[in-house]
Amino acid sequence: MNSLYNISIQLYVIAIRFAALFNAKAKLWTKGRKAIFQKIEEVTKGERNIVWFHCASLGEFEQGKPIIEGYKQKYPSHKILLTFFSPSGFEIRKNTPLADFVSYLPADTKSNAKKFISIVKPIKVIFIKYEFWFNYMAELKKQNISFYSVSAIFRAEQAFFKYKWWAEQLKNVTHFFVQDKNSAELLKSVGFKNTTISGDSRFDSVLSTTQNPKSFPLIKQFCKTKPTIIYGSTWLKDETLLSQFIKENPQYNYIIAPHEMHHISHLQKQTGAQLFSTSNTENINSNNVLIMDSIGILSSIYQYANIAYIGGGFGSGIHNILEAVTFGLPVIFGPNYQKFNEATKLIALGGAKSISNYTELTLAIDSFANFDQTIATNYIKNSSGATEKILESL
Repeated sequence: MNSLYNISIQLYVIAIRFAALFNAKAKLWTKGRKAIFQKIEEVTKGERNIVWFHCASLGEFEQGKPIIEGYKQKYPSHKILLTFFSPSGFEIRKNTPLADFVSYLPADTKSNAKKFISIVKPIKVIFIKYEFWFNYMAELKKQNISFYSVSAIFRAEQAFFKYKWWAEQLKNVTHFFVQDKNSAELLKSVGFKNTTISGDSRFDSVLSTTQNPKSFPLIKQFCKTKPTIIYGSTWLKDETLLSQFIKENPQYNYIIAPHEMHHISHLQKQTGAQLFSTSNTENINSNNVLIMDSIGILSSIYQYANIAYIGGGFGSGIHNILEAVTFGLPVIFGPNYQKFNEATKLIALGGAKSISNYTELTLAIDSFANFDQTIATNYIKNSSGATEKILESL
């Protein structure tokens, strides 16, 4: 099985390199890993007490952010290495002041794992949520370096709980900080009791946003004239429904923040929207549809809206709904949300609705006309505190 895993990693790298010929994201993935060991060696040479945090992408970074912040405060003499698997995370957060060094993660081959760890020499390693790279984990265990899985969540259908070889790979984890009791029970069923039910650190991350939100006067001006619906991290399947609603319901203002920037020209044609980058105090209210063509500010502009639609639910799964919920907004999303505990819990509380078609979208928006914001804000407050539990144990 080890051989099959290693072959699959090699095949993945070959596929990404081929895709890089015509896909911009794949091109960034390969380009970012050129001469990567040389780059890492140059920036970390002579450094000691390096703590390595790894995130798959931007969402996991936001999840790990409060932990990194708290760790830096607790151990200011330690250096933080932050790695990303995806360009979506690295390209946006490569200059984050939270880390001393930021890098892509080399592909999970045995030779890469051995070389990377021998260069960095981390004193401890923290991977966020779903990230389990088996060759890195094995090499860390071999070198007696503590490896922590943080804000992890497990489901019964995962391979860890179906195949012995997969479960055995988890022996290389020093400690699991899991989001819920179900995850702890699943780990226990395959022989692992080194768990702490800490909760989800994303709640701490989004709660901190509300305590000191960035101000956007132009967005505030736009939202003043009518109730405002934000469409956050939307994909084409989301946007087809949303564009129809926009055309038929001029009584709202709309802000659209597409997940992929190349959707923007298509969205403009569908909705007649103006761009945030070309807006000013004179023209901002000349249109009731505004497209965000600036990256990295969506989490702060939720503060000005009344309802949020979060994209991804017609694909593999919804994007971050907590960024909207923390500002008291009810949220709407597509049908594929079952992997996200917060979505299920908010539906039960009356703070969220899942939709599968246009009629359901219309009914959901109408139902939130007089939404009690404390449903959302209390849920965030009552679910926070994971960071403190994790840092105490680390």
